[in-house]
Amino acid sequence: MRRAAVVGAACLSVLLSSCGLIFPDKNKPEPKELVPVKPTIAGRVVWTASTADVEFPLSVAVNGSTFTVGASDGSVIALDAAKGREIWRANTKSALSAGVGSDGKFAAVVTRDGQVVVFEAGRELWRQPAGTRVVTAPLVAGERVFVVGLDRSVTAFDALNGARLWSVQRPGDPLTLAQAGVAMAFKNTLLVSQGARLAALDPANGALRWDVALATPRGANEIERLADLVGPAVRVGDVVCARAYQASVGCVNAESGQLLWTKNIGGRGGLAADERYVYAADAADRITAWKADTGEVAWTTDAYLYRELTTPFSLGPVLVFGDFEGQLHFLAADRGAAQLILPTDGAPMAAAPVVSGTTVLIVTRDGGLFALRPE
Repeated sequence: MRRAAVVGAACLSVLLSSCGLIFPDKNKPEPKELVPVKPTIAGRVVWTASTADVEFPLSVAVNGSTFTVGASDGSVIALDAAKGREIWRANTKSALSAGVGSDGKFAAVVTRDGQVVVFEAGRELWRQPAGTRVVTAPLVAGERVFVVGLDRSVTAFDALNGARLWSVQRPGDPLTLAQAGVAMAFKNTLLVSQGARLAALDPANGALRWDVALATPRGANEIERLADLVGPAVRVGDVVCARAYQASVGCVNAESGQLLWTKNIGGRGGLAADERYVYAADAADRITAWKADTGEVAWTTDAYLYRELTTPFSLGPVLVFGDFEGQLHFLAADRGAAQLILPTDGAPMAAAPVVSGTTVLIVTRDGGLFALRPE
């Protein structure tokens, strides 16, 4: 989960999937040993399920009391969050590169051979070529399916019949990050990542409403200057916060497009936030909480260094992280103190924890689905 994939443009002009490069960490420090935790909150696994292995940048869709999950073999399942009952199951019959996006009615994924596939209640409605390589889960909203490509193109499809409604292409850099970016709705606006910039588009036609840089790329070469926004971004009220890969964390007023604050900090994963704090782990897995209104550091902890932490999730007074051993860590959101550790199947997490009501869903790379409930 901590490898960075970089996609280069052939001859610095045409984006090709064959240009994807993987840069594994070398001489990586040993993960910090966990200190035994005396539980100060209760929690338990309330149900388990399984799917196929997950090898792509998974996003789990949450709609009311339903979790929708994809797997590398192309399977997509919808599960009742309370009891784990399977609501429907489908299969694209092709390996997935991105998924799942859902509005509760339509569920969308993208296959490795470049097809956007949309289901309704487990029945395939349509599939259309994306026209580019995709690793960011589609966004389904307003009976449209929005797809953000690695070449920074954004395409809108009609969710009912797959008709291509519009597509916009913005100038890109020679290299782009093969990691899930930002695609989210804010009121009647579509927010997408465009390199180090967060862009607000009119969902009706793709027209640009505003964009703002969350980082200024710096470095001696194109790889060092990579600062693409990585997902998931988080929204609290009118404020949206996101991370620029290996560069910074920042927050924007999404109503006006005004940059509120940024902080220079390395890191590769997404963020969590609540009304008080913004949370993230840096490249060494040091966790920091910033005050949401000012960006001032509230607390940090180095208790999980090099444990390959997932994107965190804010659950009221509790902050939730997963690690490379499939352990789920519950921290006090106001001070970072460890409160509870719950194990899963020992495999790394395949996605950020998600929640429906009080049920937290964990998906591991081995296809384990674990529903946990802190008490």
